[in-house]
Parts: sequence; structure tokens; C-alpha cells
Amino acid sequence: MRPENERLNLMQRLFVPGGAWVLSGSMLGWGESVVDQCDAVIFLSLNFEERMHRLETREITRRAGGEFDEVAWGQFLEWAQGYDDPIFKGRSRARHEKWLRGLNKPVLRLDGAQTREQLVAAVLNWQPSVRRNQSV
Repeated sequence: MRPENERLNLMQRLFVPGGAWVLSGSMLGWGESVVDQCDAVIFLSLNFEERMHRLETREITRRAGGEFDEVAWGQFLEWAQGYDDPIFKGRSRARHEKWLRGLNKPVLRLDGAQTREQLVAAVLNWQPSVRRNQSV
């Protein structure tokens, strides 16, 4: 993980000058200067049960290759489960929703339970200038 100022400088140098780019991940609380230069935002969410299932499945696959840190895994699970808790102190759905409401740009909301093909089609068919905070 890079320090915040290095991340922002790198993004300003590599992404922003490009004609088109996609940045994946949360910019909440640190990346607003880059988000301000985006044309639109896509918010991909997933219900709690499926999100936790995917995390556990991914970890089982990773674990098959060697060492496993049970303590670190437990801490990660606790953090991941907190995302849907409205009073969770870390990055949370409630904080993301508040951040999204404050954006002055189009937002497309997608359900991560859809197939990859459905998600790609939704993005490619989206007309960001038509509606703000559109759900698909």
C-alpha cells in the first residue's frame, strides 16, 4: 500500500490525463481530488450473505497453496462483516451511501449478484448524462 499522497500523485500523472480510464475500489475519504475529475461513478454492491460466501471461497482457494494465518483471517472477517453495520467505524455501506449522495455526477448502481455479462451490458448501455443515481 502506498502512502496517500503517492497514490494521488500517481493517479494524477497516469490516469487523469488519459482519454478514458476505470478505477476500481473505494475512494472514500482520500481520493476526492481524483473523483472530481471523473465523468461518472459506478457503485457495485452485493448482499451480505453472498459477499461473505465469496470472501470465504476465495480464501479457501488461496489457502490451498500453503500457509494460512488464522488470526489475520479472523480479523479480516470481522472487518468485512462490519461493512453492513451502520455504526461500524471503518469503511461501511452507510458511509459509502452518504458519499454517493454528495457526488455531483452521475452514479450507476449495480448488483454484484448479476452475471459478468449482465454487468458489462449495463455499463456499456448506460448513458450517464441521462440520469443521476440510476440502479440496474
